[in-house]
Amino acid sequence: MARRRLHATAPARERAWLVAVDAPGAPLPAADSLTELAELARTAGAVVAGRSTQRRDRPRPATYIGAGKLREVADACAAHRARTVIFDDELSPAQQRNLEEALGLKVLDRTALILDIFALRASTREGRLQVELAQTEYLLPRLRGQWSHLERMEGAIGLRGPGETQIESDRRLVRRRMAKLRRDLDQVRTQRELYRRQRRRAGAPVVALVGYTNAGKTTLMRALCGASVRPEDKLFATLDPVTRKLALPSGRTALLTDTVGFIQKLPLQLVAAFRATLEELEDAEALLHVVDASHPHAAVHAATVEDALRELSVLGRPMIVARNKIDALARADGAEPADEREARALAAAAAPASDGQRPVSAARGWGVEGLRAAIDETLAATPA
Repeated sequence: MARRRLHATAPARERAWLVAVDAPGAPLPAADSLTELAELARTAGAVVAGRSTQRRDRPRPATYIGAGKLREVADACAAHRARTVIFDDELSPAQQRNLEEALGLKVLDRTALILDIFALRASTREGRLQVELAQTEYLLPRLRGQWSHLERMEGAIGLRGPGETQIESDRRLVRRRMAKLRRDLDQVRTQRELYRRQRRRAGAPVVALVGYTNAGKTTLMRALCGASVRPEDKLFATLDPVTRKLALPSGRTALLTDTVGFIQKLPLQLVAAFRATLEELEDAEALLHVVDASHPHAAVHAATVEDALRELSVLGRPMIVARNKIDALARADGAEPADEREARALAAAAAPASDGQRPVSAARGWGVEGLRAAIDETLAATPA
């Protein structure tokens, strides 16, 4: 009997080519920013086929990169069978349209990619509403760009009547959907405010976990609270707030709330879209800022988080900095530390700890009890 040939049934993963402008004065060099973009692309399910950078003072207004680099990207995509090109900055509607016409491929920017990951990660009704609102707000100006060539030819032969009606119809539908999403989110905020009032009456202080995406916030929550939350080594693994009880050495109980992670070049409209989730920060007596101490750009990541907290007007709260993942710090020979004592020495050498900074390894449990005591002391010193 002839052997039947088996065929794969899983859909092929998209092959993507990444592009960045290496501008002077940027917080991260283009190569490092593209490494982060590659991790975002993989989180979204894409295969990174390759990457290109161009040294420019600023992105080109029409096509982000120059004409020569654009031809180079087109040739590279053809050679490596990439059908999607992802740009490391947010593109204007005109830039996206021009790039799609020039490349003949699907074009995404960093914002669209992050929104796609948000859509994958949102698990509650609140999270899904916030993601859809952000996606719709992102779509609206691009919808205008899509029809702009018709608007310029208003009344021209072949474009009268239904064509013009469709433009306004599409805009009206999008705006109507955005209005409904905002009303639904207002209801969510009302329900969340009632829940916060109950918490305040119960007298339990709130500590909000903040940090760069994938810094280990969820793992640290598990170490501190014994929480039944499953950490994932993926970007934006937490979108919906998770709150657990935290027992303190003084015998008091606090509430520890995990929040969405921040990232470089996260547009403010995305932060605003998650305002209902980030309102947890406004109710917090203290912030626990988790920094991946083993990351080569830990200082840039910490500054990014602080900039976002400043935009949200919560940076002035008492803050404890947990310098996490000290077990992954590299020794001079490239090996990881053998024990907690060596890890602490490496952490101190990398950035001497201050009163507000605590070296920890959430995965190993190193420094967790000292961090718990620091949280207790901070809350005790915070006026009720």
